[in-house]
Amino acid sequence: MQTAASSLVTVNWRLSGGAGRPRVTLRLSLPITVERMRLPFRHPARLLLATLLMAGCQSTGATAPVAGGPAATGASAPSAVQAQATVQQSVSFAEWLAALRAEALSQGIRPQTFDRAFQRVKLSDRVVELDSSQPEFTRQVWQYLDSAVNEKRVQDGRRRLQEHAALLSRITRRTGVPGEILVAFWGVESDFGKSTGNFSVIDALTTLAFEGRRAAYFRSELLAALRILDSGDIAPERMTGSWAGAMGQTQFMPTVFLRNAVDEDGDGHRDIWGSMPDVLASTAKFVLANGWKQGESWGQEVRLPDGFPYDQAELSITKPLSEWRRLGVVPLDGTELAGDAPAAILVLAGHRGPAFLVRDNFRAIMRYNPSTSYSLAVALLADRMTGKPGVQGGWPREEQALSRDERIDLQQRLASLGMEPGAADGIVGANTRNAVRRFQASIGEIPDGFATKALLERLRQRS
Repeated sequence: MQTAASSLVTVNWRLSGGAGRPRVTLRLSLPITVERMRLPFRHPARLLLATLLMAGCQSTGATAPVAGGPAATGASAPSAVQAQATVQQSVSFAEWLAALRAEALSQGIRPQTFDRAFQRVKLSDRVVELDSSQPEFTRQVWQYLDSAVNEKRVQDGRRRLQEHAALLSRITRRTGVPGEILVAFWGVESDFGKSTGNFSVIDALTTLAFEGRRAAYFRSELLAALRILDSGDIAPERMTGSWAGAMGQTQFMPTVFLRNAVDEDGDGHRDIWGSMPDVLASTAKFVLANGWKQGESWGQEVRLPDGFPYDQAELSITKPLSEWRRLGVVPLDGTELAGDAPAAILVLAGHRGPAFLVRDNFRAIMRYNPSTSYSLAVALLADRMTGKPGVQGGWPREEQALSRDERIDLQQRLASLGMEPGAADGIVGANTRNAVRRFQASIGEIPDGFATKALLERLRQRS
C-alpha cells in the first residue's frame, strides 16, 4: 500500500481583469495530503481544481478572503478553463523556462536567439481555452465541402494558377506534384494566405509546452521553432500562426518546416509567410515526402452497382482495379478503370450519397491532414480549378449530423448489443462504422456504415 505525505502546495491563480483592468494574481498556500502515486491531472487547471477540493476536505471552517481575490475586486471566480494555474510543487514557470533555455543551448541554439524570442513571452489564456475545449463537430461532409470548395474559392484558385504558372511549372517538373494540388492545399489551409493565424507561435507553443495536455509534443515543437529562429529564416515578431503553432500560408508545424521548408527564391531565408516561391516549393516537398506518385491521379467519383458489398467500402480495404471492375464499379466520367493499381472505395454518406474510388495519392493528401473530408476537399478543389466537374452524385442533405452526445450514445448501444464499436469516444471511425454495418445487417438494411438519427432511434428501440 502506498504511503501518504503532507505537502505545502503553492498555487498562483491569475485572473484576467478584462479590457483596461489589471490582471490579478492570487497566491494560495494549501497544506494537502497526497498519496505517493501518479495523479491523473496532466492539465494544470484540473490539478488546481483537485488541489482546492482536497484542501477543502481537510477543514470545515470558513476561510477569510484572500487580499486581492474575487471578494475584494468584485470579479467572479474563473472556470477551470479560464484559470491558468502554475502548481509550484517542483517547478515554477521561471524555473521551467531556465531548464528550457539550458536544453536549447545544449542543442546548439544561440543564447541571444533564445533571449530575444522570450523577451516578451506571454502565457495565453486563449490558447489554454482552445486546447482544453471539446469541440462539437456537427457538420456533415457535404456542409464542409460546400464551404471548402465553394465557387469563389474555385475562381480564386484559377487566378492563382495563372498568376504563378511559371513558378508552379518549374516546381512540378522537379517534384512531380501538380500545380493545382499545391494551390488547392494553399486554398484549403489558409484561403490563399488570408487566414494564417495571428497568434505568436512562441507564445502559443510555450503555453502548450508548459501547461497543455500534450506538453512533451509541444516542447519538441517549441525547440524546433527556436532552431528556425536561430537559422535566421524569420524574426520572432513575424513568426505567427494558429493557436497550436501551425505556421505560414500552408500551416506547417515547426518540425515539418525543418524537414521540408525550401528557400526557392534564393534570398537565404525559408519564408513560408511571405514568399510564394518558398510557400509552394516547401509544400511540394512535403507532399512528395508523404508519398505522392508522379503521373497518377488522386482518384475519381464512381457509380456502384446494385448489390455492391458495402462492407468493402473502407479506406483500409484496397483492391486491384481489376477487382473493382469485376464488382461493377464504373467511373462517372465515362472512362474505364484502367490499369491494376490498388484503390479503395469511400462512401462518406452511405449508399444514398456519392462514391469515390481513391488511390495512393489520396493517402498522400491525407498525410498532410488525416481527415477524409479534408483530403476530398483538396482533391475536389484541384479538379475544379482545372475545369473538371464537382461532385455529381447527390448528398442526403436532409440527414442531420449526430451530436457528440448522440455519437457516444450510438457507440454505447452498439457495444451493449455486442457489435464491438470500440471506445465510446464520440469519434465515428472504422470500428464504429463496422459495428453500424453489423447492426444494419441484423435489421435488414444496406450495411453501408452511415450513422443517422433514424439508425440511433432503431438502436434505442432495440437496446
